[in-house]
Amino acid sequence: MTPIADPWFYLLAVPALLLTGISKGGFASGGGNLAVPAMSLVIAPPQAAGIVLPILCAMDLFGVWAYRRDWDRRTMAILAPGALVGIALGAVAFGALSDRAVKAMIGAIAIGFVLHAALRRRLLRGGGVPAGEAPLKGLVCSALSGFTSTLAHAGGPPLAVYLLPRRLPRQRLNATTVVFFTLVNAVKLLPYALLGQLHGGNLATSAVLLPTAPAGVLLGIWLSRRVTDRLFYRVVFVLLLLTGAKLLHDGLAG
Repeated sequence: MTPIADPWFYLLAVPALLLTGISKGGFASGGGNLAVPAMSLVIAPPQAAGIVLPILCAMDLFGVWAYRRDWDRRTMAILAPGALVGIALGAVAFGALSDRAVKAMIGAIAIGFVLHAALRRRLLRGGGVPAGEAPLKGLVCSALSGFTSTLAHAGGPPLAVYLLPRRLPRQRLNATTVVFFTLVNAVKLLPYALLGQLHGGNLATSAVLLPTAPAGVLLGIWLSRRVTDRLFYRVVFVLLLLTGAKLLHDGLAG
């Protein structure tokens, strides 16, 4: 039941979780979860993921309350089944891979998130008719999102590939994203518990870091109504690229 005592861990974890909370609050929504890659520089990736999950669930409660009236129910009906399949596959991979392999995968996902930023900007600028519902595409993208979210809490890019061409109003896009990951993170609690990542030490560390949840989300809600997203994206993507490259190198060369 003893939390992590290493000050270097908290030096990385606190700002990374605040940035994650800001994105969860709708400011630069989908800006990425830096927490697991950052923590994985000093602790094992599965332990980092286990510590972060309860905090994400707390962030989800604040986010879903803020956006409770705006989410797209039909879109969620398309996405939810695929997410459950992806979570199950991610849990199998999570339990079968070594720490080094998980570190390499988290590094690759982080780099992929940055590369996806160019596609995201192109999709947001695109003209023409908004894409239709495309249930099969939604199933595939949500399954990929559930898979990468289970490994590294980084399910944003696959979901964005489906949602951005729909060109939903910003408020509805943010709300639907928040509700989707509220479902995903709640379901992930079961496989994480079965995999032993919600033990007393991890939960105690989560409790120490829990104040970052309301602080980050409320700050994100405030910023989303007052400030443009550009600077936030640049900061997070640079940090994700550097962290992802380090983890990928360590995982492959270790």
